[in-house]
Amino acid sequence: MSSSRGKSENAALIQNAMDQMDRLVNQLSDLEESRAELDPEEFEELSRETREQLVEFEAFLAKMKSGDVSLVDQVSAMQLAIRAAISDAFRTPEVIRFFAQKQPGALRTRLAELDRDMKVLAALQKLGESLHPSEEAFLSEHASAQMKEFVSVAGASSAVSEDRSESI
Repeated sequence: MSSSRGKSENAALIQNAMDQMDRLVNQLSDLEESRAELDPEEFEELSRETREQLVEFEAFLAKMKSGDVSLVDQVSAMQLAIRAAISDAFRTPEVIRFFAQKQPGALRTRLAELDRDMKVLAALQKLGESLHPSEEAFLSEHASAQMKEFVSVAGASSAVSEDRSESI
């Protein structure tokens, strides 16, 4: 089944590549026909952009020809991202998007933000601040066992220190 799926998707990729080539060639042709109606700067900019697109497209075709690009691999990556979206591993569309687009830097940034948020909420709890229900839910959902123990130990130690200060 996967080999037939790969063949049909490769045929679709070839058709899309031919359509893209036609679009770029027609765009250059249309630019030449509209040259008199455009400002010289506007014409040059549009022409340059179209030529850049052609160069990028040529590089893409070269990668495909050399076997560097596989549609089936890309489809498999998208399927994996969809499965991740369905599973409980990822709960936010943002994380799913970063995963699907293979952006490890963005995922690491998101992880650092979550870590920072957890530390801030734990610090607020240690200070005796009451958390909003959404903050409590976030904290309980994302807190690791170590973090939960840290918060409970910190809470117990502050209670002990309060008892000591009251007895003094």
